[in-house]
Amino acid sequence: MRIIISPAKQMKVDTDTFTCEELPVFMDKAEVLKDIIREMSYEEKKNLWNCSDKIARQNEERFDNMDLKRGLTPALLAYDGIQYTYMAPSVFEDGQFDYVQEHLRILSGFYGVLKPMDGVVPYRLEMQAKLQGEGFRDLYDFWGRSLYDEVNDADRVIINLASKEYSVCIEKNLQLEDRFITCIFGDLSGGKVVQKGVYAKMARGEMVRFMAGIKAEKPEDIKAFTGCGYVFDDGRSTETEYVFVNKQV
Repeated sequence: MRIIISPAKQMKVDTDTFTCEELPVFMDKAEVLKDIIREMSYEEKKNLWNCSDKIARQNEERFDNMDLKRGLTPALLAYDGIQYTYMAPSVFEDGQFDYVQEHLRILSGFYGVLKPMDGVVPYRLEMQAKLQGEGFRDLYDFWGRSLYDEVNDADRVIINLASKEYSVCIEKNLQLEDRFITCIFGDLSGGKVVQKGVYAKMARGEMVRFMAGIKAEKPEDIKAFTGCGYVFDDGRSTETEYVFVNKQV
């Protein structure tokens, strides 16, 4: 069973807490993207990143000086967003790190697929960014089926905790024998389940931590999750969607 999550826009450098175990599997492709972005003008980069001048300048400098094999931070510690804050990997116990290293995969527009302890450097490149190059029209085209092939394992079960921007890379390549389960975290409003971005990200992070804590090995194990006030709603869930409703509202 594999778990997929999205990256975060903000990143940090931490070369001291843990040692990186290996380099990302798609390093050659990341090098290609790095070279393409380096050759772009400042305005092209800013449009690509859709950000302020301050952030654009910071990331232009990052790409200009980027060495994908030096100054590496384990991927799980490198991303600095709500989901990762609530996952709290810096205080994982040893067994939890072993679990996520085996089961968790981070999808990335730049690196493709990351194991938690893969060494990365700060970058900015969302999957939906309008980047074109020789032989590809966007990043979805660039990565093609390779992310699906890398994520899937012998069990052919995937727990989706990623946003649509990233999960579509896997979902569009699913085969009949695959089991792909999306977790929905929402509030009840007018009889419907409504997801709110910030709270859903919090719950996704808590879910990863929960799964690592109980060493979840099958989808049914995650139905016991109660983090952030959410509980499993059997009546609203299906074989492909596990719905968790906030009972604190």
